[in-house]
Order: sequence, then structure tokens, then C-alpha cells
Amino acid sequence: MTTENLSAVLYSVNDIRLENRTTPKAQKNEVLLRMDKVGICGSDVHYWVNGRIGDFVVTKPMVLGHEAAGVVHEVGEGVTHLKPGDRVAIEPGVPCRSCDYCKGGRYNLCLDIVFCATPPYDGNLARYYTHAADFCYKLPDHMTMEEGALLEPLSVAVYACRRAGVTIGQKILICGAGPIGLVCLLTAKAMGASSVIITDISESRLEVAKSLGADHTLLVGGEDAETLGKQVAGKLGGPSDVTIECSGAESSIRLAIFGTKSGGVVALVGRGPAEIKLPIVNAAVREVDIRGIFRYANCYPTALELVASGRVNVKPLITHRFKLEETVKAFETARTGAGGAIKVMISCSD
Repeated sequence: MTTENLSAVLYSVNDIRLENRTTPKAQKNEVLLRMDKVGICGSDVHYWVNGRIGDFVVTKPMVLGHEAAGVVHEVGEGVTHLKPGDRVAIEPGVPCRSCDYCKGGRYNLCLDIVFCATPPYDGNLARYYTHAADFCYKLPDHMTMEEGALLEPLSVAVYACRRAGVTIGQKILICGAGPIGLVCLLTAKAMGASSVIITDISESRLEVAKSLGADHTLLVGGEDAETLGKQVAGKLGGPSDVTIECSGAESSIRLAIFGTKSGGVVALVGRGPAEIKLPIVNAAVREVDIRGIFRYANCYPTALELVASGRVNVKPLITHRFKLEETVKAFETARTGAGGAIKVMISCSD
């Protein structure tokens, strides 16, 4: 096997193969990237373990990876803002740019969006990859490529906090202290939240959250959601103004509703079962707004600025590092959480 364009390809459930693929050419308005760092997302693991996420089903071999940064290798016709050698973060979803959603600024809802490693489209866990140049963001010299790759989950947090209306002086509840919950914690604090409490079923993850600036933590188990909601209010000095739910678990979404003040907002970031049982009347009579969150739109520049300015430090999230050739081992680490894994990073450079 040559290593010219070694790629991590998902064939079916529990079947990731490393294979050499043809190095693509940059087309008009595209750049060819020499990939450098790719983080493993929960969705990558979900496709590996289950072969699907909702209506997105793996029906043919698919290159994995979408949390990424790389170096421009060549530029296609029409590209003027980037040149070979530029280090860039890659926003993985490229919309049609012409539908009502795109024109209205909500391109994350575009029905024709091409998103890395979402069937049927390939991702960028490879040596080389082409991408729309206008969805590549040049990194300042003092930012690392790993930080560039982490702009993807950070953009999810920026979008969630924006859509939920997080602002100065608020009390915030975050349900779930996985990678997305932790970047939501960092972002909420950067946006001025005065007090943030984060929940999880793992004490070790709550310890990480404390080290990243959580004001309060709450270990959850078999307690009912109403009781937990009262415990949240006790720690915060009242119910949360905004709750960002990052687990997708039914019990956690129930807590999100009970733990939020009347007139507050619950943002649903986590993905779990397609249908669940919720205290919807409780939410309705208290005017708790429940808002869906799907990826992000117009958030990469803000995420980049948060990291570049030092307002958000994402480096502590990376706990494990692997080479591209060790992709299967990296995915197993991400799946099991072995060694306290939070964010697993793969280096694509040879």
C-alpha cells in the first residue's frame, strides 16, 4: 500500500479500512488541502457503530472525518484569498448558496448541503482532500492546527449559545459534560454567563468541567427529573435562564425542562432516540421555549476569533493523539472513553 492519499474509509458497521485513494484535483473555486489534524466526533463513532444517524445511512464506502484543519496544497481557478502553504480550518458543510435558507443566512438548513462524512459524501480523514475555498478559514500564525480542527465543535457551541440567547449575567444549565457540553461551557462563559452548572453521569468528566471553569457540577443517576431540577436551582440560586442539552438522553431533556425558569429557553444539541416522553404541558404553561440546534451557520469566524484572542482555550479538551495509520485504535479509544478520553485527535501528515 502506498501512502500518497491514505484514507480512512467506513465500509459498514465496525468496518473501517485504510486504503489508498486517488488524490483529487482542485476544481474551480476549490482548494486541494494536505490534511493535518482531524478530530473524532461522536457522529463519526455513531456511523461506525450503527451505520446510520436517523435518515443518514451508510450505503456505500465513505471516508470519515469532519473536524479538520489542513494546509493548502494547490488552488483552483478563481481562488484569490488563499495560496499554497496557508494553514486553514475547514468548515465541513458547503450549502447550495441559492435557496431561501441560504439567502436568509440559515444555510445549515439547506436541503442540498454537502457535509463531510455525512452519507453519501466523503469526509477528510485522509492525506489529501478538496474543499470549497470560501469555507476554508486561514489560521493566524499563533494558532495550532489542532485548535483549527476544534473550531468545528466550538462552532456548534457558538451556534447553540447564540440561538439560545446566552448573554451577560445569566444562569446557565448544561446537560452533559462530553466534548460538546464542555465547549458550550467555555462559550457560555466567554459570552458573559455569570454562573454555569453542568451535569453528567461521570464524576471524572465533571472534574474536567470544573477545571475548565464550571461554577457548579451535578452528578446525575437515577433521580427523577423534577428532583434534579430543584437541585440545579439550589446550586444556581434559582432555575437556569438558559439550558443547553448536550446528551440527547430522555432523562436529561426532562431535567432541562424542569431546571429552566418560566420564560426561559431550552436548546437541544444532543441527539438520542427519535421519539421520547417529555413534560410538554409543564413547558407550555411556563412558556419554556424549546429550540432545536442543527450544526451551525456563520459561526466559524466567531469561533476562530474566540480562540485566537485567548478568550476560549480548547487545548485541554485533547486527551489522546494518534497517527492516520492508527485510525481504528483511535476510534476504539473514542468509543470506549479509555483513559479518560474526551477529544481524540488524528494526525494525517506522513
